[in-house]
Amino acid sequence: MRAQDQGDNLAETPTPASEAAAACSGSGKFSGLSGKLLWLTVVCIMLAEVLIFFPSVASMRLRWLDERLNAAAAAAIVIDGLQPVELPRALQKETLEATGTKAIVLRKDGTSRLLATADMPTSVDEQYDLTDVPAVTAIRDALDTLIFGGNRMIRVYGPVQDTNTGVEVVMKDKYLRNAMLVYSRNVFLLSILISLFTATLVFFAINRILIRPIRRLTGSMQQFSADPENPGNVFVDDGGRDELAVAGRHLTAMQTELQKTLKQQKNLAALGLAVSKINHDMRNILASAQLMSDRLVDVDDPLVKRFAPKLLRTIDRAVGYTTEVLSYGQASESAPRRRRLQLSALVEDVKDMLAIDAQSGVEFVEQIGPDIEVDADNEQLFRVIHNLCRNALQALTATTGQGDQAGARRITISAQRVGSVVSITVDDTGPGMPEKARQNLFAAFRGSARSGGTGLGLAIARELVLAHGGTIALVEKPSVGTQFRIEIPDRPVSLDDYRGRSHIEK
Repeated sequence: MRAQDQGDNLAETPTPASEAAAACSGSGKFSGLSGKLLWLTVVCIMLAEVLIFFPSVASMRLRWLDERLNAAAAAAIVIDGLQPVELPRALQKETLEATGTKAIVLRKDGTSRLLATADMPTSVDEQYDLTDVPAVTAIRDALDTLIFGGNRMIRVYGPVQDTNTGVEVVMKDKYLRNAMLVYSRNVFLLSILISLFTATLVFFAINRILIRPIRRLTGSMQQFSADPENPGNVFVDDGGRDELAVAGRHLTAMQTELQKTLKQQKNLAALGLAVSKINHDMRNILASAQLMSDRLVDVDDPLVKRFAPKLLRTIDRAVGYTTEVLSYGQASESAPRRRRLQLSALVEDVKDMLAIDAQSGVEFVEQIGPDIEVDADNEQLFRVIHNLCRNALQALTATTGQGDQAGARRITISAQRVGSVVSITVDDTGPGMPEKARQNLFAAFRGSARSGGTGLGLAIARELVLAHGGTIALVEKPSVGTQFRIEIPDRPVSLDDYRGRSHIEK
């Protein structure tokens, strides 16, 4: 039951592929990019409408007050024409109700005359001059009326058209505020309709122009990642010219090239497995041949003694070749087990392993002081130096008369320490590396300097040196021959180790 529950939990856990599929599906249009764009458009238009609303409601307020002044001015002119007859109280009340005011004052020829009044208030809360109102002042007064108005007595005055006559009215701002609230509501509803309409148009336009191609690209990526070897999962370009079409063409080219690479890698993996199996069996066969060939040295036959060393060297090379192939086929080299070791002793082991024949005329020169120590893995550094020396020995024994000016054939190993770095040089007086080998240096199966070589030795040597944090490089030299330089730094010493060593030394 517990295993079944765990399986159910794993089945219910969303994977990146399923999340990508959900994002690409059409069920989440309003939660994807297009939906976000829709809401963003609505918000932006509403913000723009808010910025337009303030001057708009201020302008509406001024128009409303102008209409009241004009109505009061018309009534004031009629009443002023009846002089010296005084307008009856009942008629004054009807006139004030018609204009929505509490009092009407006519300013003419420098004098002010109260033409009509009813329930005249004792004080006025606010005064507004409509002669020339700045925009900022109009917006401020409009907001003041909307927020704090509704139960205040205000006095408004302004000119009558283009004459020198002015009209002054006293009224409550209740009706003004109600009119402004109605206007604000209408503007808000209209803004909502405009925002939704515009956002809908933008939504469908962007969804068709931008979101659909993006979904196609994303869907193709998801299908290709699920089955990259299927040619049907390669993105099909629609032939457009915009940026997304260019991205689609690049995606098609990348997926096609990746399919070719995957096919090559698959073939190489199968070939590598087969070669490893063949080499493993071949190494066993060669080992048996090597044991039998060793007995030929004891045969007291001049012809056998003449060809036996060459046969042994050939078998040794074949064994070395199969060993290199198997070593390179490993996933990775083991981490170096570093310790301080005497470099001259390691080079002596390399010299003994090379077993240079005295009749070959090859001289092995060691120029390493006994006090030089290197912080490295003994086995891995041995493999690096032995590989370089073996390549030099093979180059020297394969050719004659191509040494230095003195005609000597020599392998020289030197070393020096500078600070915390040990520099090791392997130099020979052979014919040097051909140009093709220089171009493919340290490249497996391509960087061999001799015919029939694999180039695995240098590739493995470079991998081992890099694991030590060092470098290996081919050095240009004025004379003939090949020279490699290896630089291996010491490991950083932690503070605890330093204190421990200092305590022991004391």
